[in-house]
Amino acid sequence: MKLLEKLCMCNGTSGDEKSVRDMIISMLPEDCSYKIDALGNLIVNKKGEKKPKNHVALFAHMDEVGFIVTYITEEGYICLAPVGGLDDSALFGKRITVNGCNGVAGGKAIHQCEGDEGKTIPKITDISADFGFNSREEAEKKIALGDFGYFKSDFVCFGDGFVKSKALDDRVGCAVLLELLQEKSKIDYTCVFTVQEEVGTRGAAVSAYTVNPDYAIVVETTTASDIPDTPDRKKVCKVCGGAVVSFMDRGTVYNKDLYKKAFEIAEKQGIPCQTKTVVAGGNDASAIHKASGGIQTIAVSLPCRYIHSASSVGAVRDMESVEKLTKALLEEFANG
Repeated sequence: MKLLEKLCMCNGTSGDEKSVRDMIISMLPEDCSYKIDALGNLIVNKKGEKKPKNHVALFAHMDEVGFIVTYITEEGYICLAPVGGLDDSALFGKRITVNGCNGVAGGKAIHQCEGDEGKTIPKITDISADFGFNSREEAEKKIALGDFGYFKSDFVCFGDGFVKSKALDDRVGCAVLLELLQEKSKIDYTCVFTVQEEVGTRGAAVSAYTVNPDYAIVVETTTASDIPDTPDRKKVCKVCGGAVVSFMDRGTVYNKDLYKKAFEIAEKQGIPCQTKTVVAGGNDASAIHKASGGIQTIAVSLPCRYIHSASSVGAVRDMESVEKLTKALLEEFANG
């Protein structure tokens, strides 16, 4: 949890992943070598006891959803646009930070609204963030157009093994890869920490060609809608239900044999595992499986409530299942 907290509290939206990348590099063990490509992807080669039959690469993205500054008003308010898939309701009333300056994304109080104003959620692009500046000149001393903004959110452990934080998507995947890299390995393999997943899997599209593995395992988070009044068939997956293995999403129809193999391994090793029951969302697999003549790809995900918000929620037991299943699949695919 200490590792995950460090990663989640680090800010790094799409195009601004350097802080996250530097933190990951500082945690790499001595038996790893790495390089950074022109787009910013971090490609780490793990040295094992022997070269495996098949080259396997694990992928996790470093970027999180966030905001970018588009305008500063005469009064010193900051206007923002979303970076990545953000619902309008995710910002209003939330604490945010830009360049270390803390602010609030606010608007009219309900008793000031007229007509239907109080019945609709303002769009992110219509919200003016208040950083306590009194003028544009004062604001421009600390904030410029094109600067990135982030949710100001604490990392909190609560209930029976639950975690709340921003950026669980996909710092959980980064944490899993780092945990595996810390262990001694019987085989060589590659870990890729990608950039710009949230704006179209751009880092994966580049790095998959560079690494060109025989098998790819994408370690991710995915939406869990196991909340009141949601029909079972629309809950997608359930927190505390184990690692999630997808058969299809909006970007990938996953290899059927790999899908079945994941559940066989999970059952054999007693790893809690579930499927994603709704065809929705997507991840770096959408770019990876189409690269370099085609790469056999599977996604292993953490079920996550309130994803892409300041208060994403996941369960520690599911994180452990994701790590165990990822490790088991790595060994299985490497040895053929």
